[in-house]
Amino acid sequence: MAQYGFFFDQSRCSGCQACAVACKNWNGLPPGPLKYLRVYEYEKGSFPSVRIHYLWVPCYHCEEPACVNSCPRQAIYKEERYGAVLIDSEKCDGCRLCYDACPYGALVFENDEPDTKAQKCTMCIDRLEEGEKPICVLACPSRALDFGSIDSLIASYGDRRDLEDMPSSLTTRPAVVFKPHDKKRQLVAYDVERALKLLQWRDPLPQVFASIANVTEIAKGTVGRSELVIKHESADELMRLSRNDEG
Repeated sequence: MAQYGFFFDQSRCSGCQACAVACKNWNGLPPGPLKYLRVYEYEKGSFPSVRIHYLWVPCYHCEEPACVNSCPRQAIYKEERYGAVLIDSEKCDGCRLCYDACPYGALVFENDEPDTKAQKCTMCIDRLEEGEKPICVLACPSRALDFGSIDSLIASYGDRRDLEDMPSSLTTRPAVVFKPHDKKRQLVAYDVERALKLLQWRDPLPQVFASIANVTEIAKGTVGRSELVIKHESADELMRLSRNDEG
């Protein structure tokens, strides 16, 4: 069986959602939680080492997909030509055992109603048959995505199959290669403690923050998205965590 897959460069992704919009448009998906790919935003660190992270999550078309073995109706399978993981919708009964099994939450549902059938990224297999790359890859303005045989991607970009904060790739072997954020560099040297003291005072106005620790030690719950969450309890939670509460 051949295996094709994706490359994602986290340092290039700006979270613009162009890939997600293009995917919805190409697949004719309605507005709402039915998303074949999601882009997640989460913040880590505290001043002066704060960083916004973005993670692109379609189906990674795993070499050992947990969803395939979890389906009691054998509705999910790997096709031979590209190694894409696909769903036979006629066999699916909406039991959601596939979603429970998938560490990436790649199986998606139009709503929370029982028996709603699973859907997912198809690797744009219709485009592959026409000699075209997946629509998300072509839509990315930052060129954060690439597509090809997994062997060619490994040869070009290395063999890193997960990123920090993601589920381990050891069991499922996702057909994706990742490049993590470039190491953050301080481009202009400055005195961090002095900078914070200058920021704190705004005479004759009140202090901007009571204590420097308020900036350097962020209390849990202060940041809206301080950790990566890619599995959801409901459609509303999916919409919120994939940034659709912001318009």
